[in-house]
Amino acid sequence: MERSVLGSPTTLAAIEAVLDEPGPLEVETILSAHWSSPRSGLINLEHPRAKDLSDGPEPLEIYVPALSHPTAGLVLVETGVDRALVDEQHPFRNSQVGQAFGFAALDVQSPVGDWLGERAVAGVLLTHLHLDHVLGLPDLPLNVPLYVGPGETTLESAYHELTQPEDDARLEGRAALREWNLEGAEALDVFGDQALFVLGSPGHTPGSVALLARGTRGAVLFTGDTCHTAWGWENDVEPGTFSHDREANAASLAALRQLAARHPAMEVRLGHQSLGAPAE
Repeated sequence: MERSVLGSPTTLAAIEAVLDEPGPLEVETILSAHWSSPRSGLINLEHPRAKDLSDGPEPLEIYVPALSHPTAGLVLVETGVDRALVDEQHPFRNSQVGQAFGFAALDVQSPVGDWLGERAVAGVLLTHLHLDHVLGLPDLPLNVPLYVGPGETTLESAYHELTQPEDDARLEGRAALREWNLEGAEALDVFGDQALFVLGSPGHTPGSVALLARGTRGAVLFTGDTCHTAWGWENDVEPGTFSHDREANAASLAALRQLAARHPAMEVRLGHQSLGAPAE
């Protein structure tokens, strides 16, 4: 782990002053795979507003948002899945971890390597380090810089104890993770031109972040897994058992929803669903 030199401190007020104006980024989101996971992990079913929901498999998608900057180049938000996982007999899909987290049933649509082709990647901005966000790393060159939120590598949990070997295998041989320097800052201006911002959004993991892009067609907020589902966003209910600190996650979700409410033209892209996809 090393401290990132990319990104300069800024304020939410400064961001909101320009947020409703188009920016320089070309924004595209690639659907890398269909997936599903227990609703109790994705939505806090103990919340009073969730009393009519039951546990069960919740349909999900694994995305790769791709942001093209006119001078900085192409950066990815998350990594999608790699080409090798198209094979339903891939050892990972049928491993203990693969079976436990539903990866055996992945329906791969667009491996990140296939979508990239010969495109160069200037960096990958990870909202957090959960396994489903790094599955595409084998398709990316070893020298691509990887950026994470502060304290993201410090988390210890039963989930991480099980998945850490798989994370480590995908990070092996790569340069040290670069940690955003959010200390004392409300946000970071990634390129220094008010095109892309990093917002601290702790709770799901200690170092979870959200990303806010000023695209050519308007602003886009990427919540990461601060909110996985459309139902969670629309009902202001934080994730459930998959989150490290539900109270902090709830506060981060509320802050993002308030930001979106102040800028209704801004598009919101959730961690694993499109808005309008209901939980049942």
